[in-house]
This record gives sequence, structure tokens and C-alpha cells, in this order.
Amino acid sequence: MARIPLLQLNGISLTFGGDPVFSDLDLVIQPGDRLALVGRNGSGKSTLMKVMAGLVEPDSGQVSIAPGNTVGYMEQEPSMEGFATLGDYATSGLEPGELYRVERAAEGLKFDPDRPVATASGGERRRAALAKLMGEAPDLMLLDEPTNHLDIQAIGWLESELTATRAGYVIISHDRAFLRNLARATLWIDRSIVRRQDKGIDAFEAWRDTVWEEEDTQRHKLNRLIKSESRWAVEGISARRKRNQGRVRALRDLRAQRGAQIQRQGAAALALESGPKSGRKVIEAVDISKAYDDKVILRDFSLTVQRGERVAIVGPNGTGKTTLVNLLLGRTEPDSGHVTLGTNLEVAYFDQARAQLDPDMTLWDSLTGDPDMRVSGKADQVMVRGAPRHVIGYLKDFLFDEAQARAPVRSLSGGEKARLLLARLMARESNLLVLDEPTNDLDVETLDLLQELLDDYDGTVLLVSHDRDFLDRTATTTIAMEGQGRAVIHAGGWSDYAAHRAAAEQADRPEPKAGKPRREQARTQTRTKGGLSFTETHRLEVLPDEISRLEAEIAKLQDLMSDPELYTREPVKFRKATEALVTRQEKLTAAEEEWLRLAEKAEG
Repeated sequence: MARIPLLQLNGISLTFGGDPVFSDLDLVIQPGDRLALVGRNGSGKSTLMKVMAGLVEPDSGQVSIAPGNTVGYMEQEPSMEGFATLGDYATSGLEPGELYRVERAAEGLKFDPDRPVATASGGERRRAALAKLMGEAPDLMLLDEPTNHLDIQAIGWLESELTATRAGYVIISHDRAFLRNLARATLWIDRSIVRRQDKGIDAFEAWRDTVWEEEDTQRHKLNRLIKSESRWAVEGISARRKRNQGRVRALRDLRAQRGAQIQRQGAAALALESGPKSGRKVIEAVDISKAYDDKVILRDFSLTVQRGERVAIVGPNGTGKTTLVNLLLGRTEPDSGHVTLGTNLEVAYFDQARAQLDPDMTLWDSLTGDPDMRVSGKADQVMVRGAPRHVIGYLKDFLFDEAQARAPVRSLSGGEKARLLLARLMARESNLLVLDEPTNDLDVETLDLLQELLDDYDGTVLLVSHDRDFLDRTATTTIAMEGQGRAVIHAGGWSDYAAHRAAAEQADRPEPKAGKPRREQARTQTRTKGGLSFTETHRLEVLPDEISRLEAEIAKLQDLMSDPELYTREPVKFRKATEALVTRQEKLTAAEEEWLRLAEKAEG
């Protein structure tokens, strides 16, 4: 027996005063569908969700919902006008017997229902909107960037809820790990066309590339046909003075077909350039502590950041990740201990609040008004990594069209604001890049480009993020803020930290036999021996693995450079390999020295 579709779009067309957003769109969502909705920033993902939710009326076509079913929508910027508290908003329209679902979601998402709407942050408002959706328990959930402003623990809770639900859902998200764990099919918006593939997000890139290759083949064939027909038309005029008018009309149609083809939008032309090399030691923090009133942010924390490291800072919201960044940059003074910054530091900072952007300024003025980008006497040019560029040309590098240049920043989507901030950031040279939640709102393709840039960046990176996949692909060291002043350093990315923590929790569990397990006894002895702090003890434990990893990377680079023709064949690759080898040898020396110092201290 055929299933009745949960939601159906038939012949949907929509235009906002320019090129069509959708044209003659047909789409079917079945009960229990678990869909990832992907596409470039500005391709119409949020608009399509609003059409599904009945919040945007299409120019033509029909939206049909199966009788007796409901659709719920969590938008990126919910309107809470008329509600005193977040709880009032989240529970509005619910029956008394349904309120427990909001309370449960509030606990899992970690927001205070009593928080006044007037003082709530954007992240708190979004969590309340998500709790409202979970409380309504619709048959189809439409989730627009639900993981933004959630910490990894809250994302894990949401994943568990969505895994267990029987409802269908469509998710827009930049979080590849979140989509990988939940989505069973993919909707892709590309130049007003919506395609569906019944595979998860890991199959998306191969599918996209196949579609584009087929398009290129068809375009090439069409161009060859037009060229052939055009030659016939010219020869026909000179040789016979009489033409086959049907064939001429067919040629006109072919040219119209080519003219109607919409060229694919290129990738953002992201580029990072490091300034002068910093000293080998970029940051050294020794036994720093910080508290605000009775809340301890950090206690006796020590860290050495070497040139070229990618240090990620993770942890639940409110544990002090941004405070730690400010301590390490010298912007905030510790209550005790000290921080020493290396020489020749050029810092570029990407802040999660996008506070560097004035919503009332135009995109043009956001660039030309930046003192670091201003070109004296040139109102239409900006300085980009030491060279003048026209404002429009530089904005186009970041996928903005000329019409947007004079639009206010407030008109941009979240992803477009992130791209504008990247444009400002990447215009200047730096050797210490600080990224506080850079992945929010960016599309998957731009994230991939950013990750590739960070791989090739010669400087040092401090990264705060809840995006597990991005952390795994970027970080060489992870600092986990675990609350109550405890910060633990781990080699590798998020998965390395999670695996280490799971192993530690397993070891801490009581065993049936009397007495402590040998591993626990050994760890207790290590923590107390020689008066090492917890952080120092942990460093002593993980440094052997870090040293082994560096030795393996050095061996791999040496093997690459053993090719006698590499220098003449690929001089840029040879240069980068040489610099990477020097950097890793320096890091290896520093790690070995740190291990010897801690081992000697442990021995008393």
C-alpha cells in the first residue's frame, strides 16, 4: 500500500524581484524522512523551509500537508514580541500535559526559562525556540541551523532526541558530524533547482561533482552544436541564398537555451597570508588562575604554544572558553600566574558575536572604514595583504554581488555576515589567527575551503568551536574546559579527547575486586609525586604520544624531500615541506625538553 506523503510541494515558483528563487519545484517528504538540506549560503535553504512551514507564500504552486499532520519550524531569529520570559515563549500554545517536554528540553539544551526576553542573548533565544519545537512534537520538524550556539554536550542531547523520535525532519546545518549522525537522505539546492539523493551527507560531494561533470559535458556538446549550425547558416547564405528557415529557428532556440543556462557560482576566493614569522614560542602561560566572584574559571593552568600549532578550546557553554582566549592573548589579566607572549606577533581575531560589524553600515563602508584596510585618498579601494583592491572586486571574491555592496550589513544572512567578517580578517597579514566560533552559519563548501587554508597557514591558530568534524580536521592540540577551573590538554582533535575521556571514565569505575585498580593507583601516585599540578601530570602522560606523532610527521616529510627532482618539479611544495619540517623539528625539540623538565620535577 502506497504511503501518503507527509508534505508535498507541487509546481512551486517564487521570485523576490529578481532571479527566481524556485521555478516549478516539485518535492515530496514522506513520514519518517530524515533529510539534510544543503546548498551555498544565499541559495534559498531558509526560504524553502519557510515555504514548507507556510510562512512564505509562493507566487504559484501548492503546498499540501497530509490531513491530521502538523509541521513545526525553528527559525534562526525567532520573534518573541509580547512574551516576558523565554519560558513564556517556549510554552505558548501548549496544553498543560505537554509542558513537561519543554522542561525536559530546557534541561537538555541548558537555558533558563525564567530569563527575561529583553535580556536574553541570541543564543538563548534560539535554544528557547528549539525547546518550543520539541515541546510541540510535530509530525515534521523543520530545523534551521539548530546547533548554532549549542555546546557539544547539548548537541549530543539533541542528536539523541532526534535519533529516538518517530517524526520526520529536515535539517539545515553546517555541522557535518551532526548531519552524518542523523540524515539518511540529502536535499541539495543549486541555482533554483532542488535535487534529492537517498544517501547521507558523506555521499554529497561525489554526487555534486557527478552532476556538475554531466552539466559540463552537456554544455560542451551544446556549444559544439551551435558552432556547427552557425557555420551551416553562414555557408547557406553565401552558397544558396536560400535557407531552411526551420533550421535557422532551431539555431535561434539553441542559442536561447545556452543563454538561459545559469553558470555555477564559483567558490569563495578565501586566502590567508601570514606576516613576519613570530618567535618559536608564541604563548607561555604558567600556573594561571582566574575567577569572577565565586565562579572559578581556571585554576593553576600552564600551557606552551609553539609556532605553527593549532590549539582548539572546547567545553560546555559558560565554562570560560573565550575568557581563556583573552587570558592567553594578554587582554585579560590572570588573578595569579603569568602569561608571556612571543615576539613579532600579528594577531587577527574572528569574534563569534560579529561585534566588529556595524549593522547600520553598508558592506562597502565596512571595508573602506576599516583603518587597517583604508587606502589614503581612495574611497573605492581597500588594502588587501599589502596591495590595493577595488571594493567591488574584493567583495566578489567572497561571493557578494555588486548590488549588495551598498546594502546594510543587517540585511545579510548569518552566513553572509560570516563571509564579510572573513573578508576583513583575511585582508591583513597575521601570524596568530584567533577564531571564536568561525563555523556558525557557513555552508559546508566554505568550511572545507577554510579548513584547507588553515592547513596551509604558516602561522599559529587558536580555535574555539563546537563543530566536532571541523575540530578533528584542524586541531593538533585540544584544551577541554571541564568546569570548576579544570582545563585539560590533549593531543589531537575532538575525537582524540572524547576517546581519552571515555577511557578515563571507564578506568574510574569501581571494579568488583577489593581495592583500587592498578591503573587508578598508578594515576594517584603520578598526580601526587613531585608536586606536579593536574595539568602538568596530564602533559607528562600525553607528551610521549605527541613526540611519537611528531617523529612520524618528520619521517614522512623527510621521505617526501628525498625525491631529488621535487625542488625543480614543484618548488612551492618543496618550500612548504621544508618550512613544515623545520617547524615540526622545533616542536619536537620543545616537546622533548618539556618532557625532561616534567619528568625531573616528578622525580623531585
